[in-house]
Amino acid sequence: MAREYPIEKIRDIGIIAHIDAGKTTVTERVLFYTGISHKIGEVHEGEAIMDWMEQERERGITITSAATTCFWTPRGYLSKETNKENEHKINIIDTPGHIDFTVEVQRSLRVLDGAVVVFDGVAGVEPQSETVWHQADKFKVPRICLINKLDRTGANFETSLKSIWERLTPKAIAMQIPIGLEDKHEGVIDLIKMKAYKFAGDYGQDMTEEEIPEELKKQSKDYREKLIEKIAEQDEKLTEAYLNDKEIKEEDLRRVLRKAVIDYKLVPVFCGSALKNKGIQLLLDAVIDYLPSPIDMPPVQGFDPKDETKKIIKESKDDESFSALVFKVATDPFVGQLAYLRLYSGTLASGSYVLNSSTGDKERVGRVLRMHSNKREEIKEIYAGDIVAVVGLKSTTTGDTLTDPDYPVILEKIIFPEPVISIAIEPKTKADQEKMGLALKRLAEEDPTFKIKGDLETGQTIISGMGELHLEVLVDRMLREFKVEANIGQPQVAYKETIKDTAEAEGKYIKQSGGRGQYGHVWLRVESQEQGKGFEFVDAIKGGVIPQEYIPAVEKGIKEAMSKGILAGYPVVDIKTTLYDGSFHDVDSSESAFKIAGSIALQKAFKQANPILLEPIMKLQVITPEQFMGDVIGDLSSKRGKIEEMEDRGEEMNKVKVINAQVPLSGMFGYATQLRSITQGRANFTMEFGHYAEVPKNVAEKIIGEEK
Repeated sequence: MAREYPIEKIRDIGIIAHIDAGKTTVTERVLFYTGISHKIGEVHEGEAIMDWMEQERERGITITSAATTCFWTPRGYLSKETNKENEHKINIIDTPGHIDFTVEVQRSLRVLDGAVVVFDGVAGVEPQSETVWHQADKFKVPRICLINKLDRTGANFETSLKSIWERLTPKAIAMQIPIGLEDKHEGVIDLIKMKAYKFAGDYGQDMTEEEIPEELKKQSKDYREKLIEKIAEQDEKLTEAYLNDKEIKEEDLRRVLRKAVIDYKLVPVFCGSALKNKGIQLLLDAVIDYLPSPIDMPPVQGFDPKDETKKIIKESKDDESFSALVFKVATDPFVGQLAYLRLYSGTLASGSYVLNSSTGDKERVGRVLRMHSNKREEIKEIYAGDIVAVVGLKSTTTGDTLTDPDYPVILEKIIFPEPVISIAIEPKTKADQEKMGLALKRLAEEDPTFKIKGDLETGQTIISGMGELHLEVLVDRMLREFKVEANIGQPQVAYKETIKDTAEAEGKYIKQSGGRGQYGHVWLRVESQEQGKGFEFVDAIKGGVIPQEYIPAVEKGIKEAMSKGILAGYPVVDIKTTLYDGSFHDVDSSESAFKIAGSIALQKAFKQANPILLEPIMKLQVITPEQFMGDVIGDLSSKRGKIEEMEDRGEEMNKVKVINAQVPLSGMFGYATQLRSITQGRANFTMEFGHYAEVPKNVAEKIIGEEK
């Protein structure tokens, strides 16, 4: 079977945004227009729309599909004919907007070639817009922007564009300006073509190209001037033409801009209103025109599973050996476990055997599915650059690399953030007990930021995640998808323990009773490490004072003591331990004796090294009417919050204050209700994890006392 679309006509993109910027509506409109244009004459228009909207209403796209495929012919809507020659295939990964699900965004960005970043035309850049933007920076993803919701009261294109320049990047350039705002928003002006586009019909499908309205001619000319200057700077020939006042051809502008976007030198900004069906067709053209195909991106790098220093490069070619990264595992009610993967090189046929080089297991690919929003299409073979779902993998999880068994490679691992909040959970009935274990295991396989552990002392199960909403959704999914009813406890903060100084201590475990005794003896040095560095164990034993076979047991004892915590039972992080001396007994020494000795030494040294508790500090943004600002700030101060900055947003009539603060998570449980009551329900907030910081002494003493 030959490849249907050449690789240069494929786009692997994601749509990312702050919660409520209209991301799902954008995706839904994209699928609506592409679905119709791909199947003109086959589907009654009404039917396709209803199908899609019903699906949308029932489940919301962000849950149903991790990847969906659609097809688009740029500027095909003007001729109203389908031109198969120039049709492109777009794989879209949909990402949730809420920061508790940051891992979804992160793992999607890892496998994308480009992104569309959506902003709310009233609010401009919001806190999570910044988070997803920086995540895209980390993975070097080229992107284009859409300033959406320009039909809303208070919408302002210029202010939103300014917020992108000030808070995200000076590389942003306006490609369009809106025709009218709020209820007068009719369409957009394309600054490259210098034409106005208006959208009529129930779904904006009757799009017309017109001359620019007289009152917008000067503004359009000014914006175009800036646009041409920025694009011309990227290319010597264009710079020369620009300086000599020569007319630059449209195709030259597009060609140079495309290269600048892929190299992340410029970020084009488009505008419109997804809800009112304005501007989405032009956004799709921009995806094809400016975002990269898999071969425009540098080849993916990996390493040899047997030797991490040996780099392996995989090019996006069909004749290269097969390699793919699994970026999401989901449970589907109809087909069971689905693994979504991005194919970086080679081809993959259904029924073939692959190697999971992350685990070393061989797996059989049962079926390969292409997802079209609410339908699945079974395909026999896929090619480099594709994003699909496969069925039949038994032991593969998120972040694993699948490769050709003869050419193993491990592609860069996705590193996930640690959970910051825990709750105890127990099944309501005996019958739910077994089902709960299975449900939790399934959910944890899907979501790497969701952790489960059993508390042996209380017999409870503790689940941990990225925020209250994250855990709430997981408990709700347990009930809906697995029919498990559970009681949940109060949320608990995931504190951690560490040290500030260096200390040394001796650990001795000697037991003499009838028969064979026990003997383990070690000297240990502990030092603090910078945040996020993790645990390091150094074996500095000279001259065999402790035999080699007992050293792993010492490390195991240290790790066990760290997991149980020393100050207040919280895990110990970011320390370096050096085993530098000790002694052994020919007959009585054993691994278990050295394990206990290691644990004793760590506990002693830790207590002498100025131990501290760490707590998660959250980044908080509150948007409140001015008259409640004093109350909101007073409330945050009582929670040990630090106000970082305050700004005004909106016009005189509906002016609001935006407060940015850093607040310990411990004071933020149930904040939504509290904020509603002090602002008569008129303020709202967003919160995301910032960093870990030392707990003040008086607070730490209280926490340690409670734990004991």
